[in-house]
Amino acid sequence: MNAPTPVAALAPTVKLLIGGKFVESKTTEWRNVVNPATQEVLARVPFATPEEIEAAVASAKQAFKTWRKTAIGTRARIFLKYQQLIRENMAELAALLTAEQGKTLPDAEGDVFRGLEVVEHAAGIGNLQLGELANNVANGVDTYTVLQPLGVCAGITPFNFPAMIPLWMFPMAIATGNTFILKPSEQDPMVTMRLCELALEAGIPAGVLNVVHGGEAAVNAICDHPDIKAVSFVGSTKVGTHVYQRASLAGKRVQCMMGAKNHAIVMPDANKEQSINAIVGASFGAAGQRCMAISVAVLVGEAQKWVPDFVAKAKALKLSAGTTPGTDLGPVISCAARERVEGLIERGVQEGATLELDGRKPNVPGFEKGNFVGPTVFSGVKPGMSIYDQEIFGPVLCIAAADDLEQAIEFINANPNGNGTAIFTQSGAAARMFQEDIDVGQVGINLPVPVPVPLFSFTGSRASKLGDLGPYGKQVVMFYTQTKTVTARWFDDSTLHHGVNTTISLK
Repeated sequence: MNAPTPVAALAPTVKLLIGGKFVESKTTEWRNVVNPATQEVLARVPFATPEEIEAAVASAKQAFKTWRKTAIGTRARIFLKYQQLIRENMAELAALLTAEQGKTLPDAEGDVFRGLEVVEHAAGIGNLQLGELANNVANGVDTYTVLQPLGVCAGITPFNFPAMIPLWMFPMAIATGNTFILKPSEQDPMVTMRLCELALEAGIPAGVLNVVHGGEAAVNAICDHPDIKAVSFVGSTKVGTHVYQRASLAGKRVQCMMGAKNHAIVMPDANKEQSINAIVGASFGAAGQRCMAISVAVLVGEAQKWVPDFVAKAKALKLSAGTTPGTDLGPVISCAARERVEGLIERGVQEGATLELDGRKPNVPGFEKGNFVGPTVFSGVKPGMSIYDQEIFGPVLCIAAADDLEQAIEFINANPNGNGTAIFTQSGAAARMFQEDIDVGQVGINLPVPVPVPLFSFTGSRASKLGDLGPYGKQVVMFYTQTKTVTARWFDDSTLHHGVNTTISLK
């Protein structure tokens, strides 16, 4: 949540979405949306006024009165149409995302596609939002539950997945009968707004989906507003903790998916080539700007001899703008992000880690102004070093050592974060021991980024997650609904009456 910066006056403006209309903000605070590979100003994004945020919430509150009673089949068909529109506009969406965020075009398409999977899941809401029935719990008495929407809900999304994470949030919230306020990252809101345009084209009614932009003030307004019933957040641990505490104190349901330090164990029996390829791809893809990036490889026993192979594989990756064919990783999101990553690399050297590959100040022909950091590899990394204790959020792989699997598991479990982890091995016994004993929410076996498909839910744990329920899958249906339990008895003229019953039992 950075402060507004001086903006390019002639750049196009990003609009607010309030009451079904894309409107120009009346704010005096703006921020540039910058291409991280070129520093070209793509647009100006407003920091919405308190009055505009209030108008968005009021619009959502009014729309909820009718949307909550809209037939579940009607809601499902909107998302069937929506997934079709996303598919038809995939190339445009990926190009927008690459321009403002810096990912390679294939990775940008992957960003959109993983969100599309949740849209497809939302289209099956008729099978997801089912209650339960128990017949004849007492004489002539039935009990059943219904899952009813909460009201106005809100989502706060990060810069690193500007398509996927908004699509994690508003489709499931809206499909379950709620209305929604979305606050995208102010660093790359353009692809999010295009997705919202397509959502309206698919048939989402006016007021059901609203978008406001801004920084800390907008986040606080969402957390504090009495008419917002639930808040979903994905982003840094610092901001997520603030959101969770503030929104919880305001009486809201809150789910916060936050920072991470994801480890991959490499056993000596692992397939060497496949394991190194997988870990290097998961570490440096998206320039390391993934909450599920593998940032620490724990090499066990004889696998410690593979450090030069990791370095060689990382060194061969191509660094350029995301639009350049064959590029493996693009720039980080901003100049500030680049400076932070470079500073942590320097601290890693000062604190005693061995810098095997230095990605600072790379030469990227044609994109000399870009926010580039090349693949960087450290070995000899230990807890207490800044590069281990902090989430770098850049293309830096830390390599640690362990004598055996038990020591590697203890090493990972001692880290406060629990977003994702993986093991590479050909031993079923080792894999089973790992999945049983590891204290991390999402586990991969010979798979470096174990993000589940929407049939399941994102299940980070410990310091990586606040709140009980995940952001998609069956869990999110529970998050966005409240259970109403109905116990009913119907009488007819033939029913025997037993007089007054002053007990609590049903007979």
